[in-house]
Amino acid sequence: MRGGSVAKQERQAAILEIIRSHRVGSQEALRELLLKKGIDVTQATLSRDIRELRLVKIPGAEGHPYYTLPEEWENTPPLETLLPTLYISSEGSGNLLVIRTMTGGAQAVALGLDWEGWPEVLGTLAGHDTILVILRDPEHLPRVQRRIETIARWEPRKE
Repeated sequence: MRGGSVAKQERQAAILEIIRSHRVGSQEALRELLLKKGIDVTQATLSRDIRELRLVKIPGAEGHPYYTLPEEWENTPPLETLLPTLYISSEGSGNLLVIRTMTGGAQAVALGLDWEGWPEVLGTLAGHDTILVILRDPEHLPRVQRRIETIARWEPRKE
């Protein structure tokens, strides 16, 4: 069975099941375990699944790293899910971008931004409904703001 013939959701569920029950230290080992379940997946697809599932490698007690899903990320949806429902506005100056969210949404959105690992972003600070995004360079401000607005599917009001 090819990776493309298995529904993405089914394949990703199998990956999560495997990493929760085995200490998997490499993509190749994960690929072999998937193959035992009848799921033949390409390395590119597996890499994409690992990123989408937000798996990270952590060092084991014996010094051998393995894939896991950090608890704080396990229940945090990706930006593509969060921003369209939580985003209100953003405004920036220099290398600082302030994002306003629905009440209580800032922490989840900031965690999603941190997870994305955008090279332009140095870090985030989140309050209850406001996020401060610190950019590496002021020239990154328009690009990052546009990217966030695009993901949020936000359009400025026409006056």
